[in-house]
Amino acid sequence: MLRYFFHKIQYSLLVMLGVASAVFLLFNLLPGDPSRMMLDQREDSEQLALVQKKYGFDKPLGQQYLLYLNDLSPISWHSNDPNAFTALKKYSHYQKLASLGDGQIVLKRPYLRQSFKSEGKPVTQIIAETLPNTIVLAISSILIAMVLGVVLGVVTALNRGSFLDRLITVGGTLGMSVPSFFSAILIAWLFGFLWAEYTGLNMTGSLYEVDDYGEGVYINWKNLILPAVTLGIRPLGVIIQLTRSSLLEEMGQDYVRTARAKGLSFKKVVYQHALRNALNPVVTAASGWFASMLAGAVFVEYIFGWNGLGKQIVESLNQLDLPVVMGAVLVIGFTFVLINFLVDLLYAWLDPRVRV
Repeated sequence: MLRYFFHKIQYSLLVMLGVASAVFLLFNLLPGDPSRMMLDQREDSEQLALVQKKYGFDKPLGQQYLLYLNDLSPISWHSNDPNAFTALKKYSHYQKLASLGDGQIVLKRPYLRQSFKSEGKPVTQIIAETLPNTIVLAISSILIAMVLGVVLGVVTALNRGSFLDRLITVGGTLGMSVPSFFSAILIAWLFGFLWAEYTGLNMTGSLYEVDDYGEGVYINWKNLILPAVTLGIRPLGVIIQLTRSSLLEEMGQDYVRTARAKGLSFKKVVYQHALRNALNPVVTAASGWFASMLAGAVFVEYIFGWNGLGKQIVESLNQLDLPVVMGAVLVIGFTFVLINFLVDLLYAWLDPRVRV
């Protein structure tokens, strides 16, 4: 198990290196000069030179790449020269490990650099302010999809071939096929505008809102309903199909027939034996969908005005704030890798054959 654990760590680190490299190359090969973006295209050669030096844009692309990895790495080398780009002054917390050449090797938090537009605000701080809202939205969505998906999947399996089975199956397939941005616009218009008098829901709104009458910031859970339902539609369709097919397969197994022959009721066989075993692929799909929801929430958050990481990505793209976009993509990529790593370890613990 320990050997398998270290093998998965090495694999995960290589994947993260690939993600970081792809993000760096993608945003640095785009047309346009980041320095001019920061100066709003103003032709000021002196200011342009200062910005390029401050952010390392005056260095060759290969050197910029190595400096970017040096900032991301928890263990990195930094110059003793306080004016150098690799100086330690840009880090708030670090621990010196050893001296090497004219610099030091330190242990620190991954540094995602500073925003171009938010007055030099650290990207880490921007992500820390918006990521919790996205996590709340993703957890709520996957819970809605899991509960409804398992219930409807069981209903379709127990009523196989009926009109209800076909109706739910077609609805689940339609939910998987509809793009998130289209369903978000449709649901926001229907339930937040057209039928708002009956639903009491808003078209837009975030988790935290400010009371204009002096009560300060408060949590408005009502604003969570529409974006959570919208984001959960696609995984709901997948979970319905998986629950249905997996339960039908389990119902044909020998242990189910044996349990029925011993006199156990049909209800007890289904819910205490077959369904428990049928949920394994459903849990696997849910873990994968939870990670993908962080990326899929971009359009949903923007349309509903949900102040999360997805909405922040769209706004940063509109402002050409590349460090924020790069940092957000890295965080989403790291979440994918972390969840897959934990799921692999769980499988290896449950089934020793996976470790081979």
